[in-house]
Amino acid sequence: MSKKLFVGSLSFEMTDMDLEDLFKQYGEVQSARVITDRDTGRSRGFGFVEMTSDGSAQAAIDALNGTEVKGRSINVSIAREKSNDDRGGGFRSSGGGGFKKRRDY
Repeated sequence: MSKKLFVGSLSFEMTDMDLEDLFKQYGEVQSARVITDRDTGRSRGFGFVEMTSDGSAQAAIDALNGTEVKGRSINVSIAREKSNDDRGGGFRSSGGGGFKKRRDY
């Protein structure tokens, strides 16, 4: 069973291939992806690596979490599943803001 890892605090120069090369020394890498901004194409500073086994994923976490890569101390952990709660992405109004009519009584 494969295990997906979250990798945070990546250097903005890090590529998918750099990420794969970094992790493949701890086991077989199924996929490695640096997340980019869809408008600018620039790295968002984090990515995901999918390892083919739980053992290799844990070895990578133990070896790489907190280490310096390309001048940044990276964070490596088990990726959490995407939740379907209403915490982000959409527009939510709190009812405030905007202009109010002035009332002269």
